[in-house]
Amino acid sequence: MSILEVRDVDVFYGDFQALFSISFTIEEGQTFAVIGANGAGKSTMLRTIAGLSRPRSGQILFEGEPVDHISAHKRVAMGISMVPEGRRVFPSLSVNENLQVGGYGGRKGDWNLESVYELFALLKPLAKRQAGSLSGGEQQALAIGRALMSNPRLVLLDEVSLGLAPVIIKRIYEAMVELPSRGTTILVVEQDVQHVLTVSDHVACFLEGRISLEGAPAELKSDDITAAYFGM
Repeated sequence: MSILEVRDVDVFYGDFQALFSISFTIEEGQTFAVIGANGAGKSTMLRTIAGLSRPRSGQILFEGEPVDHISAHKRVAMGISMVPEGRRVFPSLSVNENLQVGGYGGRKGDWNLESVYELFALLKPLAKRQAGSLSGGEQQALAIGRALMSNPRLVLLDEVSLGLAPVIIKRIYEAMVELPSRGTTILVVEQDVQHVLTVSDHVACFLEGRISLEGAPAELKSDDITAAYFGM
């Protein structure tokens, strides 16, 4: 069953067109990766799915229902949650308080403080620390945990490894492998092609607002990925 379907979506910022007829389908339980260079339109696509940007044309369906005119906070209540680039934790709140904010909607599911601390054990001893005092990797784990607290059916991850140490990237990706078995489908945007291909079921490469290549990682040759990534 498809959990998300994007149909011929065009997105503009004023007169500038950022996305051109984007179409893809994500099946329930998949990890779907979107790769591409800066400015390729990857984050715009996530913002559009989350309800933070509106398509000029086309349609987005979540669990078979169109959501184009549904506000971002109502999409969270439906089961779509986003981890934005740059993490954007609440710096003056504690780790615990940041997580509790993520669960404010009261959507039922398996994710709670205990299960998030089980997934990201590095956060548990930091529960009372202000989020602004955490390292970049700790903040990224917190941002993902905060998104999970809303018990999403679909989680959108934007540039999860950007600027992080290799040991933290490894832990983040280990956590991503666990999420589908707990009922969470993943759409991840990433510039780190090597890491994301190891965990994804399907990948789409964006180039200048268009999909330049798409398929299962095992079916895609490295030369084809490089050509699609850089437009060679």
